[in-house]
Amino acid sequence: MSPVPLHHEIHGQHDAPTLVLLGSLGSTLAMWEPQVEALRRDLCVVPVDLRGHGASPGGPGPYAIDDLGGDVVALLDRLGLERAHLAGLSLGGMIAQWVAARHPERVDRLALLATSTRLPPPEQWHERAATARSQGTVALADGVVSRWFTASFAERHPDEVERFRQMIAGTDDEGYAGCCEAIAALDLREDAPRITAPTLVLAADQDPATPPEHGEALAEAIPDARLQVVEQAAHLLSVEQPQAVTNALRAHVLTD
Repeated sequence: MSPVPLHHEIHGQHDAPTLVLLGSLGSTLAMWEPQVEALRRDLCVVPVDLRGHGASPGGPGPYAIDDLGGDVVALLDRLGLERAHLAGLSLGGMIAQWVAARHPERVDRLALLATSTRLPPPEQWHERAATARSQGTVALADGVVSRWFTASFAERHPDEVERFRQMIAGTDDEGYAGCCEAIAALDLREDAPRITAPTLVLAADQDPATPPEHGEALAEAIPDARLQVVEQAAHLLSVEQPQAVTNALRAHVLTD
């Protein structure tokens, strides 16, 4: 499948190192707003809409991780970037792993948030894809957002949770389904040990989608990777604990 032109934004210092941000299934680049605002002072920050998400084109699925990773490599080419830092959360982290393993010359430093090398069983992802196609992503939004945030965060910030519920519900049905099928077929266990970029793995202590043991396994599989567990956060830790995530990313990518 040919690469699609990913919608993206460019913020910050154009002559500084570039950090590309890849988001979660069902998100848009708006999920990275806290990090963009803070990191644009030191970096050129490029948040991205994944294939079939936000303003990026999709087309009929199923997609494969090779397709989603190829989209990112094509974006680096379009931007004239020989190398960049990559950070990805959930599906974005899976894509970032693929790029770092298959195109190591393109990745300077790597940050993997709330992600894994695989998320079995595949049947759950095929079922979710079928629901997206038959009932729309609106039928999935409540369940997904309940995994993105802790109950205490949802109680304190109902408007923010509703904003993200609407984000999920507004995701293109076929784009969402196609990405679900990419996750169903995903197995990066042989790719992770090939990653040579200095890697930070961030896990959230209350994440029901990718619990900390996924981060532990990922950090063990990637040579010299470093694991940090973020407390009081569920799956979308970049939103629930934005300062902790921003600080971790800044320290990782700006370290000499």
